[in-house]
Amino acid sequence: MLLDFDGPVCSVFAGLPAARVAAELVGLLRAERVDLPSDVAAESDPLAVIRWTGYHCDSALTAAVEDALTALELRAVASAVPTPYGHDVIRSGRGVGLAVAIVSNNSGRAVSAYLAAHGLADQVVRVVGRLYARPELMKPEPGMVLDAVRAVGGEPRACVLVGDSMSDIVAARAAGARVVGYANRPSKVVPFAVADALITTMADVVAALSPDNL
Repeated sequence: MLLDFDGPVCSVFAGLPAARVAAELVGLLRAERVDLPSDVAAESDPLAVIRWTGYHCDSALTAAVEDALTALELRAVASAVPTPYGHDVIRSGRGVGLAVAIVSNNSGRAVSAYLAAHGLADQVVRVVGRLYARPELMKPEPGMVLDAVRAVGGEPRACVLVGDSMSDIVAARAAGARVVGYANRPSKVVPFAVADALITTMADVVAALSPDNL
């Protein structure tokens, strides 16, 4: 079982808002006199900012933004709010003998820090986070999903990714894995219909992992 992190497991930026993190990254780029398009300057998603940086700036500046974002994510996970039933999914998966991996566009260091703080580190066989200063390889590229598949020792078609974004669905499809779309907002229900299954609460995954349903 593969899980995205921000959404299925927790709300990463609940205490340190994503818009504030994105603004700090934009400020760093402006300090380096980068000519930012208006949409990037107003971006509220820090992952979108680092993705843009990777495509339009040199490797040194991309690394600087990566370092800044990782530091901010480490701060953010200290006040992240667990998703209802998200931790239960991890424990239930392990309880029925599944290998569980996290595959996230967030920093792997931040994901690992969160898992350790919540007593989940020993429940997850691998954290596959954003490759250092290589934002172009984030999901929806399939490489991270394939890394997670190898970590759990399975074949892609034997693995299921639970994710709350279209990038999760696209990445899973490209990797040959099955995918459950977690529509944690009503606006996601229709577009996520392309997933193999659709849920609106992680409680549905807990129920599916009940020994009586396996």
